[in-house]
Amino acid sequence: MTITGLSSAEAAERLATFGPNRAPRPKPPSLVSRVGGQLRDPMILLLLGALVVVAALGDVADAIIIAAVIVLNTAIGVVQEVRAANAIASLERLSAPHATVLRDGEPVRVDSADLVPGDVVRLEAGDVVPADGSLLEAAALQVDEAAMTGESVPVARGVDEPLLSGTVVTRGRGLAEVTSTGADSALGRIAAAIASAGVRPTPLQQRLSTLSRQLVGLTLALAALVFVLGLLRGEGAAEMVVLAVSLAVAAIPESLPAVVSVALALGAYRMARQSALVRWLPAVETLGSVTVLASDKTGTLTEGRMVVQQLWTPTGASRVTGHGYDVAGEVVGDDEPESLALLLRDVVLCNDARLTTAEDGQWGIVGDPMEAALLIAAAKHDADLLRLGSLWSRVDEVPFDASLQRMITVHHRDGAWLTVCKGAPEVVLDLLADTDVAQRARAAAEEFAGRGFRVLAVADTAGASQPARSELDDGLVLRGLVAISDPLRADAAGVVSACADAGIRTVLITGDHPATARAIADELGIRSATQEVADGDMVKRGEHVAAVERIGVYARTHPEQKVDIVAAWQDRGEVVAMTGDGVNDAPALRRADIGVAMGERGTEVARQAADVVLADDNLRTVVVAVGEGRRIYANIRMFLRYALAGGLAEVVVILLGPFLGLAVPLGPGQILWINMLTHGVPGVAFGGEPLDPEAMRRPSPPPQQSVLGQGLFGQILLAGALISIVSLAAGLLAPEARVQTWVFVTLGLAQLGVGLAIRAPRAGVTWRGRGLEAAVALAAVLQVLAVTWSPLRSLLGTDTLSWSDAATVLLLSVVPGAVLAAQRHRQSRRRVAPTSLASGGSA
Repeated sequence: MTITGLSSAEAAERLATFGPNRAPRPKPPSLVSRVGGQLRDPMILLLLGALVVVAALGDVADAIIIAAVIVLNTAIGVVQEVRAANAIASLERLSAPHATVLRDGEPVRVDSADLVPGDVVRLEAGDVVPADGSLLEAAALQVDEAAMTGESVPVARGVDEPLLSGTVVTRGRGLAEVTSTGADSALGRIAAAIASAGVRPTPLQQRLSTLSRQLVGLTLALAALVFVLGLLRGEGAAEMVVLAVSLAVAAIPESLPAVVSVALALGAYRMARQSALVRWLPAVETLGSVTVLASDKTGTLTEGRMVVQQLWTPTGASRVTGHGYDVAGEVVGDDEPESLALLLRDVVLCNDARLTTAEDGQWGIVGDPMEAALLIAAAKHDADLLRLGSLWSRVDEVPFDASLQRMITVHHRDGAWLTVCKGAPEVVLDLLADTDVAQRARAAAEEFAGRGFRVLAVADTAGASQPARSELDDGLVLRGLVAISDPLRADAAGVVSACADAGIRTVLITGDHPATARAIADELGIRSATQEVADGDMVKRGEHVAAVERIGVYARTHPEQKVDIVAAWQDRGEVVAMTGDGVNDAPALRRADIGVAMGERGTEVARQAADVVLADDNLRTVVVAVGEGRRIYANIRMFLRYALAGGLAEVVVILLGPFLGLAVPLGPGQILWINMLTHGVPGVAFGGEPLDPEAMRRPSPPPQQSVLGQGLFGQILLAGALISIVSLAAGLLAPEARVQTWVFVTLGLAQLGVGLAIRAPRAGVTWRGRGLEAAVALAAVLQVLAVTWSPLRSLLGTDTLSWSDAATVLLLSVVPGAVLAAQRHRQSRRRVAPTSLASGGSA
């Protein structure tokens, strides 16, 4: 039957009905609506309130800083929303820009956007499939579906079998009838999944949002209490309003967003130096909160390229060393040299791929990756084997076919004829006359398959004349088996182990066969005795949800099922990171709390959908990034301990001072000055504190846990109480005329001392990493300047201190920091003691 395709008129009519063949792109919201959505965030509302207060008080410097932070945070949020649109736009770049179709019985070149259902597309090696379709004709057609399904090896496609848009024809030719275009195609469905996968707030955003609401309520209540108590003491209403508002500003750590932004920016900078490019700043902290790492296999945990690793002949077995397409390597084993030479001769001759000149120690390949892997294995044994194709003339062939599961080639040289057959062991071994050898080979093939290898059987027959087509299968002698795999990355197992040490569970998600997935997971150390292997059908039925904690490996999964797997973990309160490199990974990368894409081998769609891109595809960087995330979260908690303890002390001094006979211990200007010094440069410096090694030896806290959890609230109360005690003591010891000066200096310096006492461990930190010490020193100088420089004394209402008064104030100021440092030292010794006992030390 002659295939003519659609007429031009029919194509135009269907284009009007079905629309262009493009991935759907929703109408983006306006910039105003995006900004408005960001301004409704509780933390932004808190900052807006602080901005109004400081502006009303005439504090122009603080007003500018807070306004800049609002603009920065809003911009970050808007950029986050734009990422989804970029990911969908990149799908269009992935699809084929042009296609050859039959119109009115003639082949014509058209834009892929003009394809319609019913069009007949002509496909050849190297073409990108422009739309979903069904094959009408196929001649040795193979398609690389790695980007869509995760399958690392090109698959054969025959008549009536489906083709997916975005996949690449690697071999053969065919005619396909278009069945789905645009939103209905495979690319279109993935685009819809990306668009619908919403953006989840990060754990830090959730925690700070809750903290913001709590601080606003508490601060307003305290300000009202101060105002009422002042009126009851007979103070003027106007003066108490100013004092209450000043205290409210001091109690609110308005520099927290600046600290967060600086910490995230520094983390992103440090990660960039480790080849991890952060596309969204909050993602840096989210990595530190990850509890589950859902990892794609192909190109992520594996190298994403086929490599011959094992050879088997009836006389012995050999191992092929080296990695990927590396020239370096050799064949090592106990095969008889002649048997090994015959096997490698056959895989070179029965082969349509070719190698290009090696550059930088790497072969370039042209053709099917599996066949190229066979050539590389032969070249590692003897590079001269690659010349056999020019010495033996190929005179006949039976191309690989999905139904036959084998390829046969016939060669001639100097009057000798050679027929070579390679294919699936279950097919080739049945053609052998020697049943004993076939049985041994089956056992070896099963052993290879159980270890996750793809296995090829190779046989040949020699003769003095050209065999007839009907006799190509006759008299075959087995030359051996070839075990091929997509090998694990060198550091993959180490990454899994490091994640386990940090309390992060790794889950493997792949499109491979369950047996292959199980073998890879076992080699990586992902599966334990209690973990199960699930398949895509189980996910489709929803049976994985109840068993999600028992499942360590997911095999034969589809793109939308990866999203379901990630969602099942998230529904249990886990923070999920998803790694991937293909188009099929994009929806899950968007749905996960943190998406990590491969930069070198990854598709543009995956990179646009991800939060972090690994420029060098080195999974070890994931562990580094997790450390950066935990460092940031620890530094933010450290700042909160410091800032809230100081704010609490200021409130306590204002509230209790009058009951101790101190009237008004601090003036409004003095409160704002202390707040500016302690929350300014020193506060931001907390964002650059080094990583505590202990942070990578324990799990991250659950996202629902308060940012003040894990004992931080108690630590704030203790530090605040210590600062309050010494500040009130300073007021009680001071001469009556200088009460405010003594309280002012002690309160400021004591907060700075606490900052030094709670800073991160300094082991191995160079002078460049001691920004906190420099910031505290600068703040301390400015605090002293406030009582020694006459313009500041006039502005703040302070007095000078005699040397004896200064010594007393300084002594009181160092007490809180000294107590906290001593407590920390005792706790550190208690942590070390069990380790010493376990290693044979004595108590």
